[in-house]
Amino acid sequence: MFAYQFLKLSVIVAFTLLLNACEDCHHSVLSTIKQGASTANVLCHYQFNHYNSSKSVEANSVAYWSCDSNSRDIDANGIPNHQVGQFPNAQNPYTIFEQSVMESYPLHPVETKVATRFGGKHAVIGMMLNGVKISGRSGGSCDDFGEKCSSTDYKGHWNIETIGQHVFDFGIDESNAHVQPDGTYHYHGMPEAFIASLGGNNNKMTLIGWAVDGFPIYARYGYSNPADAGSQIKLMKGSYQLNSHINEHRPSLDVYPLGTFQQDWIYVPGSGDLDECNGQVGVTPEFPEGIYHYYATDSYPYLQRCVKGRI
Repeated sequence: MFAYQFLKLSVIVAFTLLLNACEDCHHSVLSTIKQGASTANVLCHYQFNHYNSSKSVEANSVAYWSCDSNSRDIDANGIPNHQVGQFPNAQNPYTIFEQSVMESYPLHPVETKVATRFGGKHAVIGMMLNGVKISGRSGGSCDDFGEKCSSTDYKGHWNIETIGQHVFDFGIDESNAHVQPDGTYHYHGMPEAFIASLGGNNNKMTLIGWAVDGFPIYARYGYSNPADAGSQIKLMKGSYQLNSHINEHRPSLDVYPLGTFQQDWIYVPGSGDLDECNGQVGVTPEFPEGIYHYYATDSYPYLQRCVKGRI
C-alpha cells in the first residue's frame, strides 16, 4: 500500500512539474513574439456597398476603409449589412437611420501596460468592418438599493448591463444590437449575423473590426497557443468573474441577480484566456509575427470595455 501511494504521489509531482515546465515554455515562446509595428496592408481597402432588404432597414449599407501613412480611416453610413431584428420594438422604440460615420484610428498602434477605460452613454470603443459601432454597457443605471432604476439614465451608481442579464430588456436582436434614440444601430455583444456574412466559423480566426487604438478585433475563436499558428483553434474566454463580496448599497439580489450590473463583475487574472480588456498578444492569420488583439467573446465582458493601445 505504501509503495502504491508513493508511486501515485511521484506521478502527481512529476505531472505537476511537467505542466509548470510547459507553462513556462509557453510564456517563454510568447515573450519572443515580434509584435507587428504596423497594421498597414491589412484590409486597407475593405469596401462594402450593398442594399439591406431587412424590413427594419431597407437601405444601402455603405462602408469604405482606407489607409494613409499614419491612420486607418472609415467613411460609412452605419447601416448594417445583414438581417436585423424588428425595430422599433416594445423595448427599443427607435428606428434605424443612416448616420455619418467618419473615424480615424492609428495605423501603427502602440501597446501600453495601461488600460484606458471607456464608459458612459453611447461610448464608442471600436468599429466593425461594416461600419457599425461597438458599444459597451447600456446607458441605464440604478441608484443605491435599487429604489430608482432607468434604462436611459446613466448617472446612478449601479450601471445596468445590456446583455447577460434578464431583469431589464433593451430590445436586443440576434446580433446583440439595438438602436439609439438618434437611429444609430450598434453592437453590445457578438455580432452574429455579421460574423456569418464573413464566413466565420469554429475552424479559424475571423477579424471583424478595429478598436479605437488601432488594434484588431477577432470573433470568438483564437489559437490555443497564442504563439503558434499551427495550434488548435479554441473558444476564447474572458477573465471576469462575479464578485461574491456584495456591497451593502447594492440593489437587492432577490430582484437584481448577480450579473445585472457592471459592478457585479471583477477581473480575475488567469481565470480565462484574456486580459482586462479582453485581449492578448499573439499571432493571427493577418499578423503572423504577432500583435496585440481583442476578442468578442460569449463570456463577459462580451466586447472590450477598455483598450491597451495608446490613444
